[in-house]
Amino acid sequence: MLKISNLSVSVENKLIINNLDLEIDEGKKVAVMGPNGSGKSTLSNVISGKPGYDIKEGSIEFEDTDILKVDPEERATMGIFMAFQYPVEIPGIANSSFLRTAINSIRKKNNIDPVNTRIFLEEINQIASKLGLDKSFLSRDMNAGFSGGEKKKNEILQLLLLKPKLCVLDEIDSGLDIDSLKVISKGISEYSNKKNSMLIITHYQRLLDHVIPDEVHIFNNGKIVESGDHNLVKILEEKGYKEFS
Repeated sequence: MLKISNLSVSVENKLIINNLDLEIDEGKKVAVMGPNGSGKSTLSNVISGKPGYDIKEGSIEFEDTDILKVDPEERATMGIFMAFQYPVEIPGIANSSFLRTAINSIRKKNNIDPVNTRIFLEEINQIASKLGLDKSFLSRDMNAGFSGGEKKKNEILQLLLLKPKLCVLDEIDSGLDIDSLKVISKGISEYSNKKNSMLIITHYQRLLDHVIPDEVHIFNNGKIVESGDHNLVKILEEKGYKEFS
């Protein structure tokens, strides 16, 4: 589903990602772990299309299309979704209105009629209830005044509504208490199936105890220095990142 080839990215003339090769197959959950400054968040931002990065060389193909030539909005309609470490507050736009607009943008791209309002409200209320979000959050401004845990739950609400082909989770577990982590992990697991894929970016083991990855890659200095299955997470937790520097 996603193929990254020989990717090198710099910011302000500093090389952040260095000749990276990474593939994510359909139906797979792939975890990328690494210390601060190793290039993890840069990778997620480049996949989603955030501006400000200098692509030195390489390509990122999503279903055989080089998305480095595609605007962020079009990447989203293609089925790429990113859950942020620090979700943005958007005052003046109701949460439910934002989500319905996002869904209809994707449907329009795929020549599908706008979502039926009654069906949309039934689904969004059902998902919000599963995530422990009060219905009042749906009419409030997007993320405005939400707690950290509520913002992360709202990211998963978007994920379950939009049903993307590829989900990038950028340290969504940071700052969460145990109960919120369990709720979010359950939502992620509900999303995951054989027809979509997931890139999980995290520092810690705890999320990966709930959402078991098929592959684990350790990042350092902008490249993969070690790969393995879920057992690699346990080794990393015991020995730390210095073992893989």
